[in-house]
Amino acid sequence: MRSITAYALTSTLVGATLVFGSSTATAEDFPSQPIEVVTHASAGGGTDTTARMALIRARRELKTDAFVATKKGGGGSVAMSYVKDKPADGHTLMAITPTHLFTMARGKAPIGIDDIVGVVRTTDDPIVVMVRGDSEYKTIEDLIAAGEERPLKWGGTQVGGVDHIAAMAFGKATGAEIAYVPFDGGGEFLTALLGGDIEVAGFNVTETKDQIDAGDVRPLAAMSETPIAALPDTPTLPSKGHDVIFSTVRGIVAMKGTPEDRIAALEAGFLKALNHKTFQTYLTGSGLDSSSVAGQEAWDRQIRAMYSSAESTMRELGLIQ
Repeated sequence: MRSITAYALTSTLVGATLVFGSSTATAEDFPSQPIEVVTHASAGGGTDTTARMALIRARRELKTDAFVATKKGGGGSVAMSYVKDKPADGHTLMAITPTHLFTMARGKAPIGIDDIVGVVRTTDDPIVVMVRGDSEYKTIEDLIAAGEERPLKWGGTQVGGVDHIAAMAFGKATGAEIAYVPFDGGGEFLTALLGGDIEVAGFNVTETKDQIDAGDVRPLAAMSETPIAALPDTPTLPSKGHDVIFSTVRGIVAMKGTPEDRIAALEAGFLKALNHKTFQTYLTGSGLDSSSVAGQEAWDRQIRAMYSSAESTMRELGLIQ
């Protein structure tokens, strides 16, 4: 009887050990398959290129293969629908831009802001409020004061895009009145600013560095939480009491429900990859620097701040019913 009991006990302990061992292996065996990063942009575009550059070292750091899957259409809604239908296990991620947030805010996406969780930010190119180099507006306070007296002719891209929403959010936060003038592209409204056809516009440093250095345009304030390394003397709007944060920003998100330990593993692996010289050289060549890269907490906070500001502004503009 004792031998049978001993055998049963031994079997139970062995079984428990196997189950525990299997559970531990499963928890630690992530990623267990290739990681798919879904983008909404055409091959060769900024979002696509940034995602591919990020994956060069991420494959090594995460010890698995990783690839970009392109799902174009609907302002990111096609990509979001695709990711929504995948398991929230950390193996399917999405590269997002402000376009995705705007599509969500307008109710045209299959998911909402609370359905995504930030993992890492890959690039951050804040919008900077700029005027012509010889403008009478020397500071952001000068510009706001003028906007309180009369509408400011503010140039940007299409109505409903990031330039438009950022400009109107600026007006809402500061009390300045904005007369928005849409153009087909950044080159057109830069020419309009230099020619005096508009008074102010929001630009990225990467597209106006030469004009800034030459004194053709004057940066007044950045729509960012922290100062821009390339413009150390330019204040941020939040530092002036105006909570307006907009950027040509790109980053990677996971779906809500993804286990926290897997998000932490993804964050750690991607951060090592993004801080490697391979990706840092790519940033430098794009006119950015290491401050573009951020971890889960800062990136997730930025996503939600941009979404909240955009949603509020769109509602006031009548773009959201």
